[in-house]
Amino acid sequence: MKYLTLINDKELYRFPADKIVYASASGNYTDIHTADGGKKTVTMQLNQVDTCMDQQLDLEETSFVRVGRSLIINTAYIVYINPTKKQLELNNYNNAKVQLNASTEALKELLLNLCKDELKTKQDGRD
Repeated sequence: MKYLTLINDKELYRFPADKIVYASASGNYTDIHTADGGKKTVTMQLNQVDTCMDQQLDLEETSFVRVGRSLIINTAYIVYINPTKKQLELNNYNNAKVQLNASTEALKELLLNLCKDELKTKQDGRD
């Protein structure tokens, strides 16, 4: 199992990567939302968390995507995207739905990238 470890001068946090549903910016802090419905606020900016994810997690095996300036989501939890309404819905293991707002542009880009990935997966399966 892969873990995301976040360390600053005062604290260490360790999260199972597949249990992270999303991370959201909260000023100079980041809220990490987990599949069990929990939330932990870490004293790191979202850019720092994003950098840690890039360094620690194999992006081929995980599905974290930056959505705009204020969100990093685990695409494995996506159940609904509507760029026109600026809505993104995620679902955790407890079947609790989470509605998030993001910019139209960020959601269009996310949708396009997911469609490309799905098409590539289908093509790879036929080869």
